[in-house]
Amino acid sequence: MNLPLHVLLVMDNAPAHPPDLQDDLLEEFKFIKIQFLPPNTTLLLQPLDKQVISKFKKLYTKALFERCFEVTEATNLTLKEFRKYHFHIVACLKMIEKAWEGVTKRTLTSAWKKLWPESIVEHDFEGYEIAPVEPVVNKIVSLAKIMGLEVDNNDIDELVEEQSQELTTEELMELHCVSQQEVVEESLSEEEEEEVTAKQQSSGAIREMLKAWETVASYIEKHHPNKAVDMCATNLFNDNAVSHFHQILKHRQKQMSLDSYLVKKI
Repeated sequence: MNLPLHVLLVMDNAPAHPPDLQDDLLEEFKFIKIQFLPPNTTLLLQPLDKQVISKFKKLYTKALFERCFEVTEATNLTLKEFRKYHFHIVACLKMIEKAWEGVTKRTLTSAWKKLWPESIVEHDFEGYEIAPVEPVVNKIVSLAKIMGLEVDNNDIDELVEEQSQELTTEELMELHCVSQQEVVEESLSEEEEEEVTAKQQSSGAIREMLKAWETVASYIEKHHPNKAVDMCATNLFNDNAVSHFHQILKHRQKQMSLDSYLVKKI
């Protein structure tokens, strides 16, 4: 319509937002007008809180369950293994993108209807209501049951409701500490399992196996017609299997040296 470009950026009154943000805008962005909401009115005024965030969270949960189902169904991984090896930042960002794309213009328009009806042309929102999210919730519940989880519609609603408030800095730091502790405990648990397994193997048996492997590798290297294939296969086996047993012996040698040193000191 050949109108000049004007943008109104409405922001909540969070302390993280610089109050002089408007003055800090570069000259090329002066067409943007920043309007902060009054303090303690976010829940009443912020349009995104009018079911938009709720729908986004349900769409994100649906994307998460779909991804979880795809991975576990194709690989027979457990849910714990999925969380450990496949639930990372990049995967989360992709699911966030997918979920946000699922939030329709109709939903966003409805969010502004009660707050600022004059900003929307009448026929743009007349008769608009928030699109029902029950099909999304039903899909989540269906996927959960396929994966053997006891989940119903109320569980999904409670999950979204529990996350309705933004976390404080202290709560985020506490969650980070808990997460770090879980990583440490899980790492220690794995090391203990490996140590128990290693203790079941004597150093003599491991050396005997390694010597046998050297004999086999030497024979293959000498008689295999394709040197490239021989080298590739030997290196692959060394890196993925034999190195584990070398590490066991190396660790035991270090431990023996340390024990010997401590005994001498005492």
